[in-house]
Amino acid sequence: MDFGGRYIIAAPRVAVWAALNDTAVLKAAIPGCHAIEWSSQTTLELEIGVNLGFAKPVFKGELSLSGIVPAERYTLSGRGKGGLLGLAEGAADIVLADHGDDTLLVFTAEGGASGQIMKLGKAMIGNSAQRIIDGFFERFGKAMGAEVTAMGAES
Repeated sequence: MDFGGRYIIAAPRVAVWAALNDTAVLKAAIPGCHAIEWSSQTTLELEIGVNLGFAKPVFKGELSLSGIVPAERYTLSGRGKGGLLGLAEGAADIVLADHGDDTLLVFTAEGGASGQIMKLGKAMIGNSAQRIIDGFFERFGKAMGAEVTAMGAES
């Protein structure tokens, strides 16, 4: 499953970069985030409760950052275990660019799941994931005190 979007954030690129690496901002922005903390310079441990409608599994896992170019880009890779519902995993590329005085953030991700989650169907999970991503960026803007405008997927 692939997802993503483009967002204009009313803040300079360095401020957006700092917020993307601030666990307090991330915890406020990630729906259902119970805990998030750095375990190394490039690894975050997290625990997230996900509302799938019929079930609300808690995923525990880690996110690894790679391809880091400060204030410009990185790739997040993660894998989480949701108990009886199985595994969820994914990777996301985050690219920042100047957009006048603001920042253009381009987010592209792919993810998948195994176990009982896959029995629900890709469309349902994909729609939930896109809502989670859009909600993340809306809450991210609020947490860092900047307006965020969704621009939709790249054409």
